[in-house]
Amino acid sequence: MLDKYDAALESWIEETVVNGDDDALFASGYLQGHVAVVLAQLEVEPEQDLSALDSKMLDCLALANSELNDDDYTLVANAWQQLRQRIQAIQG
Repeated sequence: MLDKYDAALESWIEETVVNGDDDALFASGYLQGHVAVVLAQLEVEPEQDLSALDSKMLDCLALANSELNDDDYTLVANAWQQLRQRIQAIQG
């Protein structure tokens, strides 16, 4: 399952680099680091489903909310929703 999450992340990042504007590049780069940490955490967890990923990403987004200004936070939160939809789509 984690391999699918990582593959979705990589393809989403590639598309963002090719097609995204500066805001999309910022948000995807910021989010990429958080997703990498979360995937590493999930490697040792018994639950590795989308619900577990969501839970950990919500914790990361709470941290982002304290680190970023409102506009940047919105970019990152929207980027997570885009990536989450992609992950959900590959799960079938």
